[in-house]
Amino acid sequence: MLVANRIVGNIYSSLRATIFLVRTTVESCKTMSEPENPSSDAVEDVEDEDHGEETGEVGDSQAIANQLMKNPGVLAALQDKLCSIVGSPSGYIQSLPKEVKRRIKALKKLQNEIIHIESEFYKEVNALELKYAPKYSELFEKRKEILIAAREPTDEDCDWASEEEDDEDKDEDAKLAPDSQQGELKDKVTLEGTKEAGGDSEEKKQEFVKGIPSFWLTIFKNVEMLSEMVQEHDEPILTHLQDIKVVIHEKDPVGFTLEFYFEPNEYFTDTVLTKRYEMRYDPDSQDPFSYEGPEIIKCSGCTINWNKGKNVTVKQIKKKQKHKGRGLTRTVTKQVQADSFFNFFNPPAVPDGSESEMDEETEALLGADFEIGHFIRERIIPRAVLFFTGEAIETEDYEDDENDEGEEEDYDEEADPDFNPEAQGKPNECKQQ
Repeated sequence: MLVANRIVGNIYSSLRATIFLVRTTVESCKTMSEPENPSSDAVEDVEDEDHGEETGEVGDSQAIANQLMKNPGVLAALQDKLCSIVGSPSGYIQSLPKEVKRRIKALKKLQNEIIHIESEFYKEVNALELKYAPKYSELFEKRKEILIAAREPTDEDCDWASEEEDDEDKDEDAKLAPDSQQGELKDKVTLEGTKEAGGDSEEKKQEFVKGIPSFWLTIFKNVEMLSEMVQEHDEPILTHLQDIKVVIHEKDPVGFTLEFYFEPNEYFTDTVLTKRYEMRYDPDSQDPFSYEGPEIIKCSGCTINWNKGKNVTVKQIKKKQKHKGRGLTRTVTKQVQADSFFNFFNPPAVPDGSESEMDEETEALLGADFEIGHFIRERIIPRAVLFFTGEAIETEDYEDDENDEGEEEDYDEEADPDFNPEAQGKPNECKQQ
């Protein structure tokens, strides 16, 4: 209760100080507007003013200050002042007795030991991930084989109930038909399936689709975080993406590497593009209490060997230059960076040493990059098929308002028995603010 009262007192004092500043500004403005050398008549008038008139001036200042307090700009300044107070020390800890401060130091030392135990826990988790990585890899390899049509799944592999399949309805209809009509019904279903495919069995064989086309591209477009990175010129390239793997580092520097596997294509000669992330499991010695678990501290990409004229990460722009002396104008072509998903493999470099050396733009880019890399490792790769179907995509649910009485209807004045235009008077005129 004492701390709360002090915080409220600080806010109130700051508010009074701000109001006093506004009033002082008003008084200063009034003083500056008065003539520096008043005439003798003006001096006599001032000397003749009684105390009541002085009180009136104070009242005018109060009115002006109150008017300023209604100004949105002044209110915004007051709000900024109040926001700067939030989180500021209340002075409570500093006012505690010496023996209490000593006990707080002991608690902080215990907290530091707790944080180091927490970091050891996350190191053990990393060791468990290394242990189970081969089991995951085996299943991910089977997934890749189905995606690229290296293996066709068996009936046993496809034994998974799905509410969206129409086959269950057709099977139910077949069970209800008499035995004498079972063969005829099967032929009918086969014939209808052939027609839906666009023709006879020969045409169906020609149009047979291998694997699951654009699997990873569809995932990237379904996930908002990734769809913002994918440009229209990136999509034809990403159709050649066959798999994404994560490799956990066993030795220092600890971390993980994302491997993007591409089939041979016309855009670049590489078959694997990599993105490496380094992580820190120990708390920062300079600020141990900020520790919230392992964090990515550095990342590095790879060089993409683009074929001539296929590099989508750069674009050519033409710029006119004028000679200062001769006044002649020439057009030069300049190469600049273009928006592309493949800039993901060319992140900004993290300077060695303190993170404070980075500018705000670089720090923001790296923060977003770390988040994307972590999301691909923890969510996209393990649950790829669910992001492909959209089942793993988080959507905001909106509930209907219980007080909603229905859609708005057009109002008919003539049909309203209580409508009386004379009783309502004239409408007020709009005043421009």
